[in-house]
Amino acid sequence: MYFINGIPFTFDELPHTALHTTEVVEAANQVLAYEPEELYRSSFYLIDELCHPMLFDVELENPELLPAD
Repeated sequence: MYFINGIPFTFDELPHTALHTTEVVEAANQVLAYEPEELYRSSFYLIDELCHPMLFDVELENPELLPAD
């Protein structure tokens, strides 16, 4: 999941093989799960506020924390 100030807006799919590893399942069970409707509403909230990073240029506080790709 990717968040902006705690608001989820998108996610990356895991490879099928990762879904069945013990470490991934344990990590997933320790965090909050989101329903598609929640992600839809929070994503549109960011769009309304012109803060959705997939649609608007957003200034980052810590760009060095982003993955290289």
